[in-house]
Parts: sequence; C-alpha cells; structure tokens
Amino acid sequence: MNNPLQSSNHFGNAVAYGARRNAVLRNTYWLLALSMLPTVLGAWIGVQTGITASLSGGLGLMVFLGGAFAFIYAIERTKNSAMGVPVLLAFTFFMGLMLSRLLGAVLGLSNGASLVMTAFGGTAGVFLIMANLSTVIKRDLSGLGKWLFVGALAIMAGAIINVFVGSTAAMAAIATLAILVFSLYLLYDLKRIVDGGETNYISATLGLYLSVFNIFQGLLIMLGLMSGDD
Repeated sequence: MNNPLQSSNHFGNAVAYGARRNAVLRNTYWLLALSMLPTVLGAWIGVQTGITASLSGGLGLMVFLGGAFAFIYAIERTKNSAMGVPVLLAFTFFMGLMLSRLLGAVLGLSNGASLVMTAFGGTAGVFLIMANLSTVIKRDLSGLGKWLFVGALAIMAGAIINVFVGSTAAMAAIATLAILVFSLYLLYDLKRIVDGGETNYISATLGLYLSVFNIFQGLLIMLGLMSGDD
C-alpha cells in the first residue's frame, strides 16, 4: 500500500525541482537578452572609433584570447556573488569590441548592412530551432559534450594557425565548422538547463552567449567571403 505522506513528499519535490529549473531557464533567457546590449555597444564603439583596427595578426589574437579567458575565469569565480552579472556584462562588452574589426570589414562592403542583418537573423533562427528542440528531445545528450569540446578545440587551433597562414579557404572551413559545432553546443547547453543539469543562470548564460557569438561570427565571415567573391 502506498504511503500518502510519501507520495505527497515526492510530488512536492517534483514541483520544487520544476520551479527551480524554470527559474534558471527564465533568468538565463533574460540575462542573455541583456548581454546583447553591451555587445552591441562595444561593437558600435569599436566600429566608430576604430580602436581595434591595430589589433591584427598575433597581437589581436593575444589580446582576444588573453581577455576572453581572463573574463571567463572571473565569471566562474563570481557567479555565486553579486558581482557575477556585472562581470558577465563587462565580458560581453569586451566581446563586442573584439567583434568590431570584423563588423567594420563587412560593413565596408557595398551590401554590408544587409549581410550583418542576415547573419543576425540566421543566428536568431538557429537559437529558436535549438531552443525548441531542447524541449522535445527526450534523449540524454550528455555524451555529446566531450565531442563538442574537441570540436571547439579544433576550431581554436585552426583559427590560431590561420592567423599566420592567412588562407581564405581555411577561414571558410573554420567558420563553417564553428557554425555547426556551436549550433550543437546551443542544443547541448539548452538541454542541460531544461533537464536541470545546470543550476546557475550566470554559467548557463555564459555558455549560451559564447555559442551565439561564435555562430554569428561564423555566419558573418561566410557571408562576407561569399560577397567578396562576387
């Protein structure tokens, strides 16, 4: 015979678990949307002032990697404190600045503005698809994480090498791989949130933001290269 008190406790725990999961998902979406504002501001300042124009080649790579990893470390250290959100938003401003050099190059094309909007629309479309898939896929995707991490490392290594090689074909291949890998990373991270595997909304937002940033950057590179070949 079932114990009514035990059944009630199980029901209460399930409700509490669902509420926590929904709160993490809701806060993550809000913070991700908010993080776009510093990104746009940083990109606009970078394009208008040309502050990142001199950051090319090895110097630009050192500044980007050094700044990005320092911010990611700081975000993980402060994610459970009141400083977590400000540090994350400072990171997204930095990423906007770093993106401004590519944006400036694309905007310099005759149809640059439309290419940027197309990349933005494509990124939003990928996000909506993955967000919907994360709620309907029942399969456990945790095993996908290690393969995606290897893919991300391969992209980083290829990008570093290509800074010195300067191959347009390699750039296109790296951008295509980045779009694929980080689209799957979006699905993987969103599924973890939906399943309750990620309980900190700042960490969750960081993961989603990095995927969105890399998808947008990859699309921007591909569109710019295709337009430049016309």
